Amino acid sequence: MSLHAQYLESFLRSQFYMLRMDGPLPLPHRHYIAIMKLVKTGENNWSLPELVHAVVLLAHYHALASFVFGSGINPERDPEISNGFRLISVNNFCVCDLANDNSIENASLTGSNFGIVDSLSELEALMERMKRLHEEREDEEASQEEMTTRFEKEKKESLFVVSGDTFHSFPHSDFEDDMIITSDVSRYIEDPGFGYEDFARRGEEHLPTFRAQDYTWENHGFSLVNRLYSDIGHLLDEKFRMVYNLTYNTMATHEDVDTTMLRRALFNYVHCMFGIRYDDYDYGEVNQLLERSLKVYIKTVTCYPERTTKRMYDSYWRQFKHSEKVHVNLLLMEARMQAELLYALRAITRHLT
Repeated sequence: MSLHAQYLESFLRSQFYMLRMDGPLPLPHRHYIAIMKLVKTGENNWSLPELVHAVVLLAHYHALASFVFGSGINPERDPEISNGFRLISVNNFCVCDLANDNSIENASLTGSNFGIVDSLSELEALMERMKRLHEEREDEEASQEEMTTRFEKEKKESLFVVSGDTFHSFPHSDFEDDMIITSDVSRYIEDPGFGYEDFARRGEEHLPTFRAQDYTWENHGFSLVNRLYSDIGHLLDEKFRMVYNLTYNTMATHEDVDTTMLRRALFNYVHCMFGIRYDDYDYGEVNQLLERSLKVYIKTVTCYPERTTKRMYDSYWRQFKHSEKVHVNLLLMEARMQAELLYALRAITRHLT
């Protein structure tokens, strides 16, 4: 995160407030909830402020897991190492050296076996698609009916985007050696099988949709969380806005690039995977801008972070700098957190009314 100092400051401020400052939950409870993360049940006599505090902590650490694993802080099995484990490296740099961005920024992430298109051609093709979408948007806007159709198509397709450890995503040989080591957290949870499930089952005709306009963070979630857990709403809102608007106007070797369209596609695709729809967004842009390998990476990092591998990290946007891919992970993390908060806070709002 230190590669994006402005965001890091906002992140640390909100995390410190959740864990150390005055709040509904006692300090030991906060840390235990952070350790559990995958908690399924809790005490039945919590107050609403305590419940909101717990929900914010859970959403924060669920999302943080996506960033941690997505950034390569995850041991992989290596038969050549005596203890059988090694830290994931990015283009031969150990994860412990990632703070030294000078060397990494100039490294070409071309070690992947995915795809047959040259990485430079991929970058140029992406730039061309962005330019074309800008022109099409200026010439003619899609109708509401067409945008609804495109969202439903993208939502259904997201159910068939399998996570990276599933051999249906890529050829079997690409993942034979990508053994993921998961920590034993059974002591903290009652149901070891409890985890992420798609919001709808494959094959269902009518998939549920959470219309963002009916319950937005800005108009509903923010005010509720701030009322029950003083000031945390302001800190979260600052963090969401920070990462959404963060830009250096660069794409790999290109400068003076407006990346708004790309950032919005990443953020909205995560929400789409959770069934959240924005009426004013054309989801056709997601399909144009996010390639298949990137969608697999996004779903894995967002929904099954412990399955993320270096090979998946290297498979998309191979000409992009490491700091730019870290920026992608920050967007995924915050989109993931906001999606979880929207569902939880909407449920609390319904309970109150």
